[in-house]
This record gives sequence, structure tokens and C-alpha cells, in this order.
Amino acid sequence: MGGMTEMAECKENHNSSFPTHFRESSLQPKSSNQTSPSLRKSVKMTKRTKKVGVTGKYGTRYGASLRKQVKKMEITQHAKYTCTFCGKTTVRRKSVGIWNCRACSRTIAGGAYTVATPAAAAMRSTLRRLREIAEV
Repeated sequence: MGGMTEMAECKENHNSSFPTHFRESSLQPKSSNQTSPSLRKSVKMTKRTKKVGVTGKYGTRYGASLRKQVKKMEITQHAKYTCTFCGKTTVRRKSVGIWNCRACSRTIAGGAYTVATPAAAAMRSTLRRLREIAEV
């Protein structure tokens, strides 16, 4: 039992020599009206890149022109497209030339980087024109 009182005395002596900024009383949360003005402002994240965007991973390698071409391809490749069947913007690239709509689960054959290629659009317009000629 004598050991318990010695422990309590030791704690009291220790607390008195303990730095004031670590005392338990200072660990109490501050009230909301005492928060510093800098904490009340909303924190805005900085922009990581100015121009390079998704090609920032390449750093200064491969040349600016090639990085710009790759940037254009990667942006179109990773974008979401509108489904021609259900009308929702849920078509994503599955692999090269294979596009999948997540809403209606349809699989579409398209281009490597975009769903509709310029050649496919030209072919569609030609077929439409030939159908109109055949009807007349």
C-alpha cells in the first residue's frame, strides 16, 4: 500500500515539472469561437500541372510534340461516351476497339481511341445516302 502513495506523489511531482504545453488542461478541445482565422478559410488545392495534364508522368522525356499527341489520344481513350442504344454517358473503353456500355451492358466495336471514327461516320453517311437513292 505504501507503494501506491509513492506512485501518486511521483505523479504529482512529475506533473509540476511537466511543460505547460503538455499538461492535460491544455489538451482540451477549443470552443468553435476560438478557432484561428486561418482554419476557417476553405483550403484550395493547387494545380499540379499547367499544360501537360495526363502526360506529366513522362516528365521531359520523348519530346513535346510526341507528348502532345499522346495527351490527345489518352484523353479521348479514357473519356466516357454516350451510348447510342440507351443514351446514357456510360460507354468506356474495354480494350483496343472494344467499347462497353455499363448501363445497358452492350458491347460496341469502334476505334482504338474513340467510339466513332471519322471513317465509320463517312461510311454511315454513304449507306444512308444509298438507302435514300434505293427507296426513290
